[in-house]
Amino acid sequence: MHTCARNLLRSLSVIGSLFIISLSVQAKLVETPYGAVSHPFKLHQVPGKPVYYLVGESGVPGANNEGHTSNAGFVVTDEGVVVYDALGTPALGYRMIQRIREVTDKPIKKVIVGHYHADHIYGLQAFEQHAGDPEVIAHKLALGYVGGSRVSQGEAGQRRLKQRREVLFPWVDENTYLVPPDTTFEKEYNFKMGGLTFNVLHLGPAHAPGDSILLVKELGVLFSGDVIYKGRIPFLDSPETDINNWLKGLDYLANLKPAPSFIIPGHGDAETDVASALLYTKEYIEYVINAMKAGLKDLSSFQETYNNTDWSKYENMPAFKASNRGNAYRIYLELEPTFF
Repeated sequence: MHTCARNLLRSLSVIGSLFIISLSVQAKLVETPYGAVSHPFKLHQVPGKPVYYLVGESGVPGANNEGHTSNAGFVVTDEGVVVYDALGTPALGYRMIQRIREVTDKPIKKVIVGHYHADHIYGLQAFEQHAGDPEVIAHKLALGYVGGSRVSQGEAGQRRLKQRREVLFPWVDENTYLVPPDTTFEKEYNFKMGGLTFNVLHLGPAHAPGDSILLVKELGVLFSGDVIYKGRIPFLDSPETDINNWLKGLDYLANLKPAPSFIIPGHGDAETDVASALLYTKEYIEYVINAMKAGLKDLSSFQETYNNTDWSKYENMPAFKASNRGNAYRIYLELEPTFF
């Protein structure tokens, strides 16, 4: 993009962001080393347990939500803090560190990354620069993402970073960079800290090839990452998304014994009921599959199939316009060879 046009875009982005902030009666600017933010950033606690989490707004990252669309959380132990995901901008990562420090002064020792997608990882920069550079743990495919390979996680890391520098400026800018994992694993990564057992299990490929959950065994708390969505349309529109394996992963979570007593999804509200937590994602995926199968069975084109599908159950959900058509087309293409 031409420099003048880029600067104009950034100026408009800043003006738009300030306008949105000025409209919010409750907005309070909080300065960070990565720009001022106004998101309320409410910290939730799992009742009676040393587990805390933040809930992002349902929708697509933009100036209106300052990039805060995903969930993240942390577990406080006697030995230190374990974090799951780091949010979608360095500024949000810094605010998360501030929230952690409101709860404990224990060192932040590990950050588990559910998968390397932009809305979950840009906050790692703040942890590296302002939280003692804790160990970052992720599935081995994250290495490809940091290196720029789309095959690794379903989105090209450098291309996404360029896009977010436009839509999330000033919170994502030329100084924002991708933080690679320090430790990677293939199937699972387990450790103990402060008397608690942490099980990190790879359930991908699902939403992304590297999808990994975190189960805190003694507390019965599950961080599911983007294997579970609530309150917005899931993102399926990637050649690396594996719908069948995703559904198998949901079935695996549904049959965990003992069942988790508290589930924190990658997007949407936390749940105490496993079945309820899984239902929205599972029903949506199956609905799209069945709709595309019906069209293919009738020898209908994708356009005809999509137009003839009743989307009323989902059309008012956040990210419907941004994701639903692409999701349906991806599944239509995957199913097409099985019909012809």
